[in-house]
Order: sequence, then structure tokens, then C-alpha cells
Amino acid sequence: MDARSLLEKLAGFDGLESSGSVVVHHGAGDRPPDEALVFRAIALPMVIVTVTDVPLAEVDEGWRELSDLIVGPDDPALADVERHLEQRPVACASLALLLRGESRRAVADGFVIESATYSLLQSGPEFAAWRAAHAARPITDDAPRVRVSRTGEVLDIVLTRPDRLNALDARMRDELAQALMVAEVDPTIERVFLSGEGRAFCSGGDLDEFGRRPDPARAHVIRLQRHLGRMLYELRSRTSVHVHGPCAGSGVELAAFAAHVAADRSTTMSLPEIGLGLVPGAGGTVSIPRRIGRVRTAWMAFSGRAVDAATALEWGLVDELTS
Repeated sequence: MDARSLLEKLAGFDGLESSGSVVVHHGAGDRPPDEALVFRAIALPMVIVTVTDVPLAEVDEGWRELSDLIVGPDDPALADVERHLEQRPVACASLALLLRGESRRAVADGFVIESATYSLLQSGPEFAAWRAAHAARPITDDAPRVRVSRTGEVLDIVLTRPDRLNALDARMRDELAQALMVAEVDPTIERVFLSGEGRAFCSGGDLDEFGRRPDPARAHVIRLQRHLGRMLYELRSRTSVHVHGPCAGSGVELAAFAAHVAADRSTTMSLPEIGLGLVPGAGGTVSIPRRIGRVRTAWMAFSGRAVDAATALEWGLVDELTS
């Protein structure tokens, strides 16, 4: 579909039969969409992918506002995006709507809307299909998930589930929330350092725990009561995170809240949730766009592809590379 056809489709949008995804091929001389059309489009449950040879920095602001994802025609991630749009259309449309409104929302509102969307999708058919195809293993590990120590004015918090690449389960969430609460209530703690044992800082949520709660609505309330993203956002000026190894999902989303993120050169970072029929649920639609912008966040989330440490540094997802 060319630019003119896209504009005509958006102008004639009329009901659910027009929902889905649209790919537009944008050329350097194409007239940008007017403000009224952009305003109409951003409320629609469709994903607009713009394929263009124009460098991202040179894409007109009107096209940037209209597009959920901007990608080059030779970008190998485009095939992954198209597959996700076909297989997970509801999750993709939900993500597009979340990211479009992020810049206009207060941070606290962003947590609530993301969590509500995540919970709705957990009760939907796309996540159910993923869960049915990926049998959950029993969780038998009862070892502590977090180690906390204090030296003077510095609080060190270490994730201690290395055999599962520090996958974040409910127990780790609760232990980490308790550790962060210490820093929240004690003004004499001037610095918080967060890291992880083993081969990875955090490989994301524990997939064996996904979907275990029978009531997504209650899970939404519990998530907001103990929201690690909110706690890290409130502590951001005092917090440094060191990431390494394969970091995915919540391992990226939570780290992005910190004022300083150092990454080992072995680090890769990815947002795989769309492949599960979900959206980021640990605050990623709030934290990551504030670091790298909506378009690059969308590239990571819609494709599910990992970026290496050098790319993460170039984009601003991390602030320093370590040996």
C-alpha cells in the first residue's frame, strides 16, 4: 500500500472490519499526513507500519506521529514483525495503542494502563494458545531470590536465581520489592546498586509461572500494589543497575528506570512478549520509550529481536559498557 492509499483507508475507517495492520511505503517526497488525520488514526485499533528508505532522523514528524513502527525495506526484522502481526493481532494492536499514548500520560497512569492491558491479554485467546503450546514446568526451587547488603550509605541488591537466569517469579518480585522498600523509607541510603548472579542479570518473567493465576483482574491489582517499576522509578536518581548476558522482558524494562545502567559487552536485550500474545508488563511501555523513544521501542517489541550491547549504548538503553 502506498502513502495515498493508506491515508484513504484511514479516512474511511468504519468499524471493526477495518481493524488489523497496514503497511505503507513512504518515499522522501510523500506529503505528510495532516494533523486531523493523525488525530483520528491514533485512536484506531490498527498497527501502522511504515517501510521507508528515509533515515529515521529525517522522517517528517507527521509520519512519525502516524506510524507505530518505521523500518527499512531491507531490515530482516520486518519478517518477524509481519509474522507477529498475523499471529498475534490483538496483542499487536494493544501494544500500538499503549505506545501511542505514552508521551501524553503521567508515569503513574502508564503503570495502570499497561498492567490492565497485560491482564486483559492474559485472559485472551492469543496467550492461551501460547500457554497450550508451552507446558509449564513445576516450580520447586524454594531458595532465596534476592541478597541484600549494606555498606555505609550504599545498598547492594543481587538477584540470586542463577540456575534460571534470574527469571522473575512472584517470590523474587516480593523479595525485591521488600529490598527496594528499605531504600524508599531510609533517606540515609544514598546509592542503590542492583545486579544479578550467574550468566544473566535477568532473563525476564518466569515463563513457568505465566498464566497460573486464575483471576487476571486480581493479578492486576496485586501487580500494582507491588510494582517494581514504580519503586525503581521513585528511586531512579539513586539507583544504578549492572546488566549482563541475555536480558529479556522485565530484565530490560526494570533496568531502564534507573538513572545509570552499565552493561557487560556480553549483554543482549529483547522484548519477547508479543510472541506470547502479551505486551510488556513490568513497566516497559513507560521506561523504555523514555530512554530510546517510541519508534525504537516499537522495533524491539514488535519484532522481538535482541539488540547487542553496542546498539543498546548507541540508542541510550544503557549508559556505559563494561568489560
